[in-house]
Amino acid sequence: MKPTIVIVGRPNVGKSTLFNRLTKTRDALVADIPGLTRDRHYGHGKLGSKPYLVVDTGGFEPLAKDGILHEMARQAEQAIAEADAIIFVVDGRTGITALDKEIANKLRKAQRPVLVVANKAEGMSQGIVVADFHELGLGEPLAISASHGEGVRGMIELVLEPFPEPEEDDAENDVLKVAIVGRPNVGKSTMINALLGEERVIAFDQPGTTRDAIYIDFERAGKHYTLIDTAGLRRKGKVFETVEKFSVIKTLQSIEDAHVVILVLDARQDISDQDAHIAGFVVESGRALVVAVNKWDGLDPYVRDQLKGDLEAKLKFLDFANFHYVSALKGQGLAHVFRSVDAAYKAATADLSTPQLTRTLIDAVAKQSPARSGIFRPKLRYAHQGGRNPPVIVIHGNALDKVQDSYRRYLEHVFRAVFKLQGTPLRIQFNVSQNPFADRKAPEQSRRKPKEEDKPKPKAKTLNKPKHNASPPTKPKPRPRTKSTPA
Repeated sequence: MKPTIVIVGRPNVGKSTLFNRLTKTRDALVADIPGLTRDRHYGHGKLGSKPYLVVDTGGFEPLAKDGILHEMARQAEQAIAEADAIIFVVDGRTGITALDKEIANKLRKAQRPVLVVANKAEGMSQGIVVADFHELGLGEPLAISASHGEGVRGMIELVLEPFPEPEEDDAENDVLKVAIVGRPNVGKSTMINALLGEERVIAFDQPGTTRDAIYIDFERAGKHYTLIDTAGLRRKGKVFETVEKFSVIKTLQSIEDAHVVILVLDARQDISDQDAHIAGFVVESGRALVVAVNKWDGLDPYVRDQLKGDLEAKLKFLDFANFHYVSALKGQGLAHVFRSVDAAYKAATADLSTPQLTRTLIDAVAKQSPARSGIFRPKLRYAHQGGRNPPVIVIHGNALDKVQDSYRRYLEHVFRAVFKLQGTPLRIQFNVSQNPFADRKAPEQSRRKPKEEDKPKPKAKTLNKPKHNASPPTKPKPRPRTKSTPA
């Protein structure tokens, strides 16, 4: 089993920068803003001679009693409880602070191996940097620079030295990634906590609580999953902060990285254009989709009927997805959501045989032929599978560029019904057969210049030659003679 290395420290000392350095990724958001990281962020360590898990935490303020700072402190304390070793990051340029001493007291009570790391030590004498931090009483401090990578490898080797070499785990390759997306404050984090059965991420009654994309591994009914908690997506015109812009980018990247997406809607708010925009991006990304309408409990039947009508009208293009009406706070209906997740992933990765696809295509054309375009009628000959997740069906034939969009949708419905592709987008791709003789050159004889003997000879001129249809010329009649009278 891999050891778990937890990074803790007060706000803005470079914990997320060190996390990205150890994982060789940019998974954690980094900015010169205190309190940017809030939830626990797990990653696979790639720097060092042994495999391990590394956990990034938010700024730790043990004395916070309420609000978002208190929730961040709870997350850090839970990470400390799970840790096999702790990296306590302090600011080498600022020196020791009262908050550093409070954190050191907490870590001392945790009874875990702790290494004090003085960050931001580039260009400084190591002896001077670490001198003040001996006062913490947590052993010999170590000076590093997370942003420049100075001393980071030696630090992680020192932390990993007591742990044995773990066995390789092949289960990571079979993990199903599920991203949970939606507008701010619709209950995404609450749903994840309900699925996991613990307060894994901060669920706070404040829009924009989640800023980063949090990857969480868990097992359900013998299957391995990775849940991705994402930041809420607001309309572009309402995104002003730089941090929020990066959060939106991370959410969009998480959608493309996932196998299945759960779109969370708020039943107590109107279905907005932003909900449709998020759903449209998921469909364009080709990801399998399940829709969870949250906060369904407590609504009267009239409001529920009105909401179902709005869903059918505004999200009509999601007719392939399963809709579930749930309460994440009470844990109602979540089991049905995950059954649809499994079914959607199975449909998205299904193998479609060429003979069955072709027979289905022939039956569909026999039932409804494509419309003529001028003097042409498209001819659909055969079909085969061209990709998975999402399924791509390639159709070959003639004049397929004349096929109308309505007929394409008709074929999608036919293939979806026959192969039971519920929960995943389906893409139809037309390949037009080319004329094999279109690019062939003309024969040599037709391209050579005519010779003199090949030229037609002029006909001989004839004089007064009668035409075939003309009548023969007639002789003039003689003048009648008249008798002369004597004088």
